[in-house]
Amino acid sequence: MSELCVTSLHIYPVKGLHGLFPPMAMLSPWGLDGDRRWMVVDPDGRFITQRTCRAMALVTPIPTAEGLTLTRARMQPCPVRFPGSEAPMAVVTVWKDQVQARDAGDMVAAWLEQALGQPCRLVWMHRPELARIRQLGAQPRPVSFADGYPLLLANTASLDDLNTRLPAGQGVPMTRFRANIVLSGAQPWAEDGWRRLSIGGSVVVRVLAPCSRCVVTSIDQNTAQVPNPKEPLATLASFRRAQGGVMFAQNAEVEKGGLISVGDKAQVLEEGPSNLLDTQGMLA
Repeated sequence: MSELCVTSLHIYPVKGLHGLFPPMAMLSPWGLDGDRRWMVVDPDGRFITQRTCRAMALVTPIPTAEGLTLTRARMQPCPVRFPGSEAPMAVVTVWKDQVQARDAGDMVAAWLEQALGQPCRLVWMHRPELARIRQLGAQPRPVSFADGYPLLLANTASLDDLNTRLPAGQGVPMTRFRANIVLSGAQPWAEDGWRRLSIGGSVVVRVLAPCSRCVVTSIDQNTAQVPNPKEPLATLASFRRAQGGVMFAQNAEVEKGGLISVGDKAQVLEEGPSNLLDTQGMLA
């Protein structure tokens, strides 16, 4: 069995906004604590992401004891408190799921409208263990405002392999893929065969499905620019197309939570055949 190492941890306090890279994080049933518990929605309550609003990459959320502070260059920071029990509840939509969330108020809504250039509001998932329950594998699991799963795992060797295939000078960083836990020490694409992993000796995660990628992978997360609108999706599609899309990284659920840190050793506990299938059902 392979021995791996946690290279980096990534959390996204507000879905779609700029990511943070903590040295350690607690892993709960719904994912890394602090990850995607806030979300920007349009006036109809539907989630907004960089798929339609690239400027979200330029807004950084900084967690505080009271909530968070939103920052963007050339704008005054906007402090946001966790909405209390008196805050209005809203029904918001993430893909096909409708979720109860608390509205964060008019001040942050006005700040975000200026920062993003469109009407929007900020909402908070106050009870992640109850707010959004999805059927994942054999059991229902709590999920944050993430697209569909509690956790996304990525392999540095797979990114290295992808970058060797991209046009010269157009390699991309791991931040384009907005993973939660990045692991090193494996062969390229070994993650397709992972089934269960331990991290740091106590945490256990179960891999459920490859992650279908979208146009966000073409967006520079520091500038919100698109250096090449075709890449890296076009190159990925040439050898990573499967039923459901073009795949990079693996969606996972939390079997046993706990504290994990950059530098922690990880071990593959169970392996299987590649879970990446092409449209003909053949192993890719």
